Amino acid sequence: MIFLTIFVPLRAKQANIMDKRKIYYLLHSGKNNNLKYYIRSYLHELTPRWFTRWQASRILEELNKREDRDDILRRVAYYNRLTADSPIDESRWLSEAIKVKDQPMTGQSSYYHDAMEIARYFSTEYKWVLVPGDTIHVPAVPSIVKSRPLVDNNINSIVLKLDKNRHFLFVNDYKSWREKRDIAIFRGDLGFYKPNRDLFMKRWVGHPMVDAASTNRSEEHPEWQKGKLTIGEHLDYKFIMSLEGNDVASNLKWVMSSNSIAVTPRLRRETWFMEGTLIPNYHYIEVREDFEDLEERLTYYINHPDEAEAIIRHAHEYVRQFQDAKRERLISLLVLKRYFDVTNGSH
Repeated sequence: MIFLTIFVPLRAKQANIMDKRKIYYLLHSGKNNNLKYYIRSYLHELTPRWFTRWQASRILEELNKREDRDDILRRVAYYNRLTADSPIDESRWLSEAIKVKDQPMTGQSSYYHDAMEIARYFSTEYKWVLVPGDTIHVPAVPSIVKSRPLVDNNINSIVLKLDKNRHFLFVNDYKSWREKRDIAIFRGDLGFYKPNRDLFMKRWVGHPMVDAASTNRSEEHPEWQKGKLTIGEHLDYKFIMSLEGNDVASNLKWVMSSNSIAVTPRLRRETWFMEGTLIPNYHYIEVREDFEDLEERLTYYINHPDEAEAIIRHAHEYVRQFQDAKRERLISLLVLKRYFDVTNGSH
């Protein structure tokens, strides 16, 4: 009875603390607002097609007036590597491609909304293959994807800015790097498809230079689980672990826009953020895949703050190219136009 008298109120108190924490996180997470995103997406769907087709020609005409034309075309060619001579499996294409007007809602609706936001500028009679979700393979035919592996022959993976409300988030960080804690922070979910995160946790949980915890329950290590931290709370740390999950690390974009430094092994996948063009120890701190050199790398930059701040400047310069909404729309249209020109020209 004495045990129950003590234990039950203690459990109730802990549950109350957890509930308050969840409410705080919900109100202060710092992430993009999903409600606004879906309202905007459905309003786009209501825009008459004749109007968006008329808009498309005007938007595309802007290209030749821009001083950054060459850089825009460089990005278009990076996302879409198809050319008129690209081999396409004819029978496979005919069996998999569907007309844009027949595109069903995807399981994760954000992929549908983001893809259709750009497709609405083109004829709905065009055919395409839209592959939603975290794509880590190269499709058999030219397909629209959010992510692709960083391999030589990924020509069939045409990258569009999909699931952007979750992935494309940037922050205003008012705390300088030197004011922050000399610690690397990691909060993320673990799972079967994320062995790199399990490896990191096993090696660094409890180390004085690393604040590491999972945001979901690990059957093997339930003690690893802690509540989620807001983005603002992450920004108290000099270093933020940005570890790939099902495809890429969703926090890499906002970390690189902050005054903290992203830390990760060599990247294996990329999205619209063009992770494959990032330079190790110039845009982020690279560590070994087994994470054994993490303490050494953190200590080096703590002792060389000028070099750390140079990485932050380079990261900010890189992020800046994604922050012009009109420019991003133009690039997206050019990527999809090139896709339709190649795939629908002879099919």
